Amino acid sequence: MVEGLRAVGRGRGAAPEGGGWGYGACAVFASGEDGAGKWVCGCPRWTPGEHLRICPQGYTCCTSEMEENLANRSRAELETALLDSSRALQATLTSQLRGFDDHFQRLLNDSERTLQEAFPGAFGELYTQSAKAFRDLYAELRLYYRGANLHLEETLAEFWARLLERLFRQLHPQLLLPDDYLDCLGKQAEALRPFGEAPRELRLRATRAFVAARAFVQGLGVAGDVVRKVSQVPLGPECSRAVMKLVYCAHCLGVPGARPCPDYCRNVLKGCLANQADLDAEWRNLLDSMVLITDKFWGPTGAENVIGSVHLWLAEAINALQDNKDTLTAKVIQGCGNPKVNPQGPGPEEKRRRGKLALQEKPPSGTLQKLVPEAKAQLRDAQDFWISLPGMLCSEKLAMSSASDDRCWNGVAKGRYLPEVMGDGLANQINNPEVEVDVTKPDMTVRQQIMQLKIMTNRLRSAYNGNDVDFQDASDDGSGSGSGDGCADDACGRRVSKKSSSSRTTLTHALPGLSEQEGQKTSAARCPQPCLCLLLLPVLALVLAASRPRWR
Repeated sequence: MVEGLRAVGRGRGAAPEGGGWGYGACAVFASGEDGAGKWVCGCPRWTPGEHLRICPQGYTCCTSEMEENLANRSRAELETALLDSSRALQATLTSQLRGFDDHFQRLLNDSERTLQEAFPGAFGELYTQSAKAFRDLYAELRLYYRGANLHLEETLAEFWARLLERLFRQLHPQLLLPDDYLDCLGKQAEALRPFGEAPRELRLRATRAFVAARAFVQGLGVAGDVVRKVSQVPLGPECSRAVMKLVYCAHCLGVPGARPCPDYCRNVLKGCLANQADLDAEWRNLLDSMVLITDKFWGPTGAENVIGSVHLWLAEAINALQDNKDTLTAKVIQGCGNPKVNPQGPGPEEKRRRGKLALQEKPPSGTLQKLVPEAKAQLRDAQDFWISLPGMLCSEKLAMSSASDDRCWNGVAKGRYLPEVMGDGLANQINNPEVEVDVTKPDMTVRQQIMQLKIMTNRLRSAYNGNDVDFQDASDDGSGSGSGDGCADDACGRRVSKKSSSSRTTLTHALPGLSEQEGQKTSAARCPQPCLCLLLLPVLALVLAASRPRWR
């Protein structure tokens, strides 16, 4: 035993001063009286090292069993460090998601609450007898925002068709209006424009606003999900050997105070995290897309103004219908015939007075003005997360030497580390001197997450242009209007029809992280994670192969 190499700390369980990751070896070396109350670092006994399979085979104080235990420890510690490093980013993304999600849903809830408070007094039975149609509309809007497989333009068209039937009957209670007559009314509705410009304005603004809002929060969810899954990718045996040599072989050789040389540490972790670094390009594309789409949250057609003002267009529509009642009725009779009089209908004296409603837009609460700058700054800070991991872990977790000098641990002894630092990513590790990396076998979990990033980026780019990628025809090369005309019924999920509003389709892009129970509470049910890939992979191959939409 070399007494000069022993370092004894004071107190039970106290690590040596200056200790970091790697000083766990002290506990392995501790034994007997010293181990009961003190940390002992260094070699209590020297033996020839021919039995070592990882560390240099000089004189050592590590047995084969200790070397194996330290290799397992090094792998577990690195995996724990990766999880710890990812938790802060996951927490940031989750906080952003909850903040934006709460804000957008609050806007829609406030709009519905204003409608429920103002419409009964202004429109009387004209509203109260059709209140379910309005509730159903808001329920559909929530479903769409939460990721339901709904075509928003068709959902709005179906709402206006149902509402016209209900209100036309209420405006003419003295007439018999059978279903075939109302079908005729529906066929003429587009030309008659019974609600004025409100349906068209709501359609144009709502589709862009809701598409942008839901794509953004989905992007936050996907980003957090990718970080979580990739941080759990297990490390291979070659990485375990390399990290053991980096962190614990100095202990086995009796030089625990020698910290890893910076370039040596980076080469080890660049090899261990080569697959993770391959996320970099698509990760940056996703975060860039998310930063850019926040521009769609502002202005008259922005998400904040539109989502919080749905009730304004509804009020405008009913006002227009009442103003145009006589002209509308004359044109309907001209096109559909003169309906029969209802003998049990009310007389003129029984008609109730119906008023008009004038509502003012509410000024922004300021919440979004705070959320967006914070999100932009945090997303930009996270752009180099994957390629910065090796350097960050070396400096923060491995207590590496502050400089490349003759006193740092180079994997063999105290001395300068000479090999050059490898580049980032799997392909650049072919000549890594510290970790044997098979560059022909990428990790499939990481490759799947790269595909998820590509899919979500494509969705964001389409949303930036006001299009919902779920309802684009792949033959349009990603530049279609998103109207859904080329979408098959089984893909689009629904068509304009007189379906019951209780009929729901599966959510194809529910916000990640929502449980089934949480989804039901928000009138949504989460689709399992593979659902996204199965639905979009056939389209993605064509979309990505074609020229991407240019957005500025």
